Amino acid sequence: MKLESPLKEKYGKDKKSIFEAQRAAQEIAFAPIAFQASRMMLKLGVFQALKDNPDGLSMEEIAEKTNISKYAAKVLVEASLSIGTVIVKDDKFFLTKTGWYLLTDKMTRVNMDFVNDVNYLGFFHLEEALKEGRPAGLKALGDWPTVYEGLKYLDEPAKSSWFAFDHFYSDHSFDEALGIVFSKPVNKLMDVGGNTGKFSMKCVAYNDKVNVTVMDLPGQLDMLRENIKGKPGADRISTCPRNLLKDSDYPKGFDVIWMSQFLDCFSEEQIFQIVSNAKQSLNKDGRLIIMENLWDRQQYETATYCLTMTSLYFTAIANGNSKMYHSQDFIDILNKAGYKISAIHDNVGGYGHTILECTVE
Repeated sequence: MKLESPLKEKYGKDKKSIFEAQRAAQEIAFAPIAFQASRMMLKLGVFQALKDNPDGLSMEEIAEKTNISKYAAKVLVEASLSIGTVIVKDDKFFLTKTGWYLLTDKMTRVNMDFVNDVNYLGFFHLEEALKEGRPAGLKALGDWPTVYEGLKYLDEPAKSSWFAFDHFYSDHSFDEALGIVFSKPVNKLMDVGGNTGKFSMKCVAYNDKVNVTVMDLPGQLDMLRENIKGKPGADRISTCPRNLLKDSDYPKGFDVIWMSQFLDCFSEEQIFQIVSNAKQSLNKDGRLIIMENLWDRQQYETATYCLTMTSLYFTAIANGNSKMYHSQDFIDILNKAGYKISAIHDNVGGYGHTILECTVE
C-alpha cells in the first residue's frame, strides 16, 4: 500500500511507549462507555455550563446548573477527567479544548449524532457483517436489503442524522466543484446518485443553459422531486429511475456524468460495472467527474481516521461490501474500465474531497 507523508510517518511506525500503548488499549476497551458519557455531558448541558463559566464550577454548582443529581454529576465529570474533556483545579472543573470541540464543532457533532443514531446499536452485528458480506446491523434500523432502500422510511432521529452526515461534507464542496464541472461547456449533465437534488439545483442556478438528469433509486427520486418542486430551475431537472446493480441501460448524450459520494456505496466489482456502463452515456470528449473522500489523500490525519471508521459503517449498516477507498483502488478500476484520468483536484471545499476528471480513452 502506497502512502505519502504524513500518513507514511503516522501509519508506518509504532512510536508509542509501553505505557502509552497500554493507555491506548484501555481507551479502545472502554470506548463505547466513553462515547456515551461524553454524549451525556453534551445532552445534559454540563459542557455548556463549563463553557459559560470560564472561572470553573464546583461539583455542586455543576449539579445545580444542569439540574442533575450530585451523583450523576460526579460519575460523568470524573469519567470526563479520564477521557480528557474536563480538567480540575482547586475543586473547580474546567472545559478542555477537546470538550470545547465536542460542544462547538459542527463536524464533530454531526459525526457523533451519526454514530449514535444510525450506527451504535447495529454495530453489535459487525462480526456477522464481516463474515457474511451483508449489512447485518441494518436490522437495528429496519428491514431493507441496504440502507438506501430505507432512507425514505427511517425513523427519527436516525433519518435526520443520516442526511446531516451525508450533506455536511458534500455541501461544503459543491461551490468549488461547480467551477471544475463547468470549466468546459456543459449542455447536458447526468447526476448519478443525486440524493435529494442539492447538487442538481446548484447546477441549474450556476448555469442557466444546462439540463440535468438525475439517476437514482425510485424512492430517492420521490424525495428529490418533492425537494425541488416549484424552485427556480427545477423545470430543467428530469429524473431517471434505475437500480444500477440491475439496470445497464443508461440514457445517452451527456457532456458530463457527475458522481458525488456515490461510488463509495459499492464494492470494487460493482464500481467497475457502473463506470463501464456509464461510458455509453458520454458524448465524444465527455467527462466522467467523480468526487469522493479518498482516505489516503487527506490533508490531516484526523480526516483519514474519520474515513477509515466510516468504512465500517458501510460494512455493518449500509450494504456490507463497500468502503471509503484508497485513491489507487479508484485509479486502477477506472483504468481497467477504459478511462484516462485527465486531472485530480484535492481538498475540494476544505473537507477532504478529491475530484477525479476522467475521459474515455
